[in-house]
Amino acid sequence: MEKMKIIVAITGASGSIYAKVLLNKLSQLKENVATVGVVMSDNAKTVWQHELGDSDYKNYSFSFYSKSDFMAPFASGSAKYSTMIVCPCSMGTLGRIAGGISDDLITRAADVILKERRKLILVVRDTPYNLIHINNMKIITESGGIICPATPSFYSNPKSFEELAATVVDRILDLSGLPIDTYRWKEI
Repeated sequence: MEKMKIIVAITGASGSIYAKVLLNKLSQLKENVATVGVVMSDNAKTVWQHELGDSDYKNYSFSFYSKSDFMAPFASGSAKYSTMIVCPCSMGTLGRIAGGISDDLITRAADVILKERRKLILVVRDTPYNLIHINNMKIITESGGIICPATPSFYSNPKSFEELAATVVDRILDLSGLPIDTYRWKEI
């Protein structure tokens, strides 16, 4: 299997625990991942600090890019990033992607991934959805993206917030095509 080049975008939606667990798991998949480029919105940093009580996102060895850095490699399809994960994905970001508005690196990268027919996974966290949200999700799906709501499962009897978040993150990694060892329903 060829090593994957992955973009992770973190927006200001509540659910920083999902982003943290995702970055932790990607750190452990070095044999399958060539590079991870990360872009965080300003609100994502604020929400991370509020929800998790730290700035540990600064401690990862991935390449981080400013939301205004249109010179980042994944701002172009020629860089051949295969997958983009927006986790968590705010409804504002979802709406801008659905509308084709590339006003920052997150939305530009998503536009590139869609136009190149590569894998875009939006981990929406807001609830409930209004009709605008649902219509935007429909547009993303019709355009080839995947809507993966941050809806945890309980089959594996998670014992902590991180284990609960991992039930969503493992699903994201499965959708990405990365081989992971995770709980599988009815498997021994």
